[in-house]
Amino acid sequence: MKPWSKPLCLAVLAMALSGCGGDDYSDIKAFMAEVNAKPKGQIEPIPRFQAYEPFTYMASNLRSPFQPPIRIDLAAKPKGSRLIKPDPNRVKQFLEGFNIEEFEMVGTLANPAGRFALVRGAGGVHRVKVGDYLGQNDGKIVAITDAEVDVVELVPDGEGGWIERPRTIPLKEHS
Repeated sequence: MKPWSKPLCLAVLAMALSGCGGDDYSDIKAFMAEVNAKPKGQIEPIPRFQAYEPFTYMASNLRSPFQPPIRIDLAAKPKGSRLIKPDPNRVKQFLEGFNIEEFEMVGTLANPAGRFALVRGAGGVHRVKVGDYLGQNDGKIVAITDAEVDVVELVPDGEGGWIERPRTIPLKEHS
């Protein structure tokens, strides 16, 4: 470094720092006075929102609106028979007061008196045999095997007739 460069750097630095000095804050003081002279505003209260009301989707068992409409062929619809109908004089059994979907087969029993199925539902495990009734649609038990209980229900066809609808209650395997 040259010997004269050191004093020159100090001189330039002193001039630069002298520009930062001074007590002329009049423009800032004027701005602050103007802001303080304006009327004070009020903060608006927080808006009240309506409480969230949950929505239960009830149309899950209906046709999706994104699928094309289904054409129902009325000619292919099974016709009921007026010869088949439930016996109105028959005394209803206890298990007929429950939906057949509630029941599941849990086992079988066999003895000299016959073969029985164990079905769970309606608040317990019940022993049933061929000829017993089950479910709300006059479901009559027609067969019992080691793997399932076969039931035939009588359901109305909507035109005054009755249709025999087979149902199967499979054995529930323990997992």
